[in-house]
Amino acid sequence: MPNKYKQFGVFSAVALSILVLLLSFNVSFAENTDSTHTEYPEGETESQVNTHEVAPENEKFNAGKLIIEHISDAYDWHIAGHIAIPLPVILYSDKGFDIFMSSAFEHGHAIYKGKQNYALKEGHIKVVNDNGEENEEATSQLWDISITKNVASLFVSLALMLWIFLTVAKAYARNPGKAPKGLQSWVEPMIIFVRDDIAISAIGEKKYKKYLPFLLTAFFFIWINNLMGLIPLAPGGANVTGNIAIAMTLAIIVFVITVFSGNKNYWRHIVAMPGVPVGVLALLTPIEIIGVFLKPFVLMIRLFANILAGHIIALSFFSLIFIFAEMNTGLGFGVSILSIAFTVFMGMLELLVAFLQAYVFTLLAAMYFGSAVEEHHHEEHH
Repeated sequence: MPNKYKQFGVFSAVALSILVLLLSFNVSFAENTDSTHTEYPEGETESQVNTHEVAPENEKFNAGKLIIEHISDAYDWHIAGHIAIPLPVILYSDKGFDIFMSSAFEHGHAIYKGKQNYALKEGHIKVVNDNGEENEEATSQLWDISITKNVASLFVSLALMLWIFLTVAKAYARNPGKAPKGLQSWVEPMIIFVRDDIAISAIGEKKYKKYLPFLLTAFFFIWINNLMGLIPLAPGGANVTGNIAIAMTLAIIVFVITVFSGNKNYWRHIVAMPGVPVGVLALLTPIEIIGVFLKPFVLMIRLFANILAGHIIALSFFSLIFIFAEMNTGLGFGVSILSIAFTVFMGMLELLVAFLQAYVFTLLAAMYFGSAVEEHHHEEHH
């Protein structure tokens, strides 16, 4: 295949850049809601409690808590039951760095003593004294750049993307002019789809190549992470694209590219639309300027809300089994048939949504780029 496969080096570099930006946004925007913050009864030891839930025998099933635990970020990666992988906690304050594993908190029971005392409270790491009381001033100056579950999932998805595309690129280099096979047969149609139906149609044949590496990266990044989040709304499954920080970072990248790509014609239509009376411009110009910021905001909300809502709906159907089982065991078994059927249906629907959200985000980004580089067309006078 011709020039498009030579762009995989740029493609990979852009993917790495996106990862760096996403990691940086984790400092301020990541939802550091750990699923192990339950207050346990006094006197219980770590060996007596479940990694993720401890409750009195007569406590009712809490569907809201179950859903929040599955869609939120965490400082460990829960696999199943009592099995969880601790992740690195990286904290920076005026006293320097503290780096340790999240298991040091013993599921919220212990205080970690480093350069300062740290405790895990309500899903957030706080600076505390020896009695466990929070030092609010020290906490406000704490930078949390930990490798949370979502960040770890980003590393996994990045490694997967690099493996897929570098493998395909090498295959084309080894077999020039030959029919694609294996991974090539899956990747090539998707790249051609993004190129022809998104980039060229929205930006134009003359200028699309400049933006194609980013559009390909965004499309596959969103699609792969959407699919990973459906395995199977899982223990250990990370809700990456349903995290507002991830969606915001992608939207900001689109905003920056659009703003710096804008030509004179683009900014003229934003600031002073030709042929519009001055009095009307006083009303329209502020609206157009607001629209420049509103477009990436809509991108962010669309991706974040659609992915998050799908997870919540599927988990809600699943929770119905336990809610009705508390009323009557037989009723729980009866409801489970419908509940599982609806959950499977939502899972199948989410497979479609995973692709559609990647397509819609990439298409709208391409349309914004296209409007920014569109040349002025003189009106024809009849």
